[in-house]
Amino acid sequence: MNKTISIVTLMMCVSCASSNATASVITDTNISKLNALILDGQNNHTVWPKSTVMMKQYLEDSDLFTVDVYRTKPTWKGESESQYYDLHSDNSQFHVSTPEKDLSFNPNFSDYDVVISNLGFKAASWSKGTQDAFETYMENGGGFVSVHAADNTFPQWLAFNKMIGLGGWGGRDESNGPYLYYDEKGKLIRETQKGSGGTHGKQHELQITTRAEHPIVEGLPAIWMHTKDECYGRLRGPAENITILATAHCTKDQKGTGKHEPMLMTVHYGQGRIFHTTLGHGSAAFESVGFITTFLRGVEWSATGKVSQTIPDDFPSKNKSQKRVFTLNQD
Repeated sequence: MNKTISIVTLMMCVSCASSNATASVITDTNISKLNALILDGQNNHTVWPKSTVMMKQYLEDSDLFTVDVYRTKPTWKGESESQYYDLHSDNSQFHVSTPEKDLSFNPNFSDYDVVISNLGFKAASWSKGTQDAFETYMENGGGFVSVHAADNTFPQWLAFNKMIGLGGWGGRDESNGPYLYYDEKGKLIRETQKGSGGTHGKQHELQITTRAEHPIVEGLPAIWMHTKDECYGRLRGPAENITILATAHCTKDQKGTGKHEPMLMTVHYGQGRIFHTTLGHGSAAFESVGFITTFLRGVEWSATGKVSQTIPDDFPSKNKSQKRVFTLNQD
């Protein structure tokens, strides 16, 4: 799945969008780029055409990835970001007022080291053949990254729910699995009582707390600030082979749960690796240095099981978030 490129000198930009980035020079070597695939086309978050372009550019600017986009033909709620929508659409795409199933949707998952879902709430289900192909891909060691509302999708697909570990909305409740959160003493709670899955309060800046030792969060501050975003809560799911990497306190004054909810997590499914981030509601969240850094490290880990990237100089502190205003590359 990797593509190997011979070069004489390569400036490897770790942060991809800021002059504050830490860069290293590699000379006379072979760089094996990882192949990534972003899936999109139906998402209740209207930013999705732009956020796909943002994530693609972040990945490509890291010099670690080549990136393709695979879009459903019937697309939902993409009209407001037409500048970005047009970059990865052709005459086969058409807007729909309600999500419609795309019977032709059949990515060749095995061509990629990692698959990233930018689908969202109410995205139409995949055909049985495509579901089976994705399950096989993951069981055999594929990589998967679930971004924000991707964990709202496919509530009836058991294997997918095992891959993401926890999900919300779409009728999810205690029958889908426990509700995980951390209490004030730092203990992980698995709550099995009745209740719906998925909620959030008002958008606000989130203070993120690291909860585990893992390559994705290695070197990050124990506590750091993330830009304005939704604080997902009461997520439920099988929660098998899951590691909670980081949480945020979804404060009651912002209409949250009042609990320390999972924001970043990893899951193992068969031989496959999954990075699940609940961050990424709107442009401000996607411009967060915390989001960019953990996203890039999570994608690399999902693809390889390792993280080679260093922490950028502009990473946020305990009390101050950092963001990089997105500018579309013109090359």
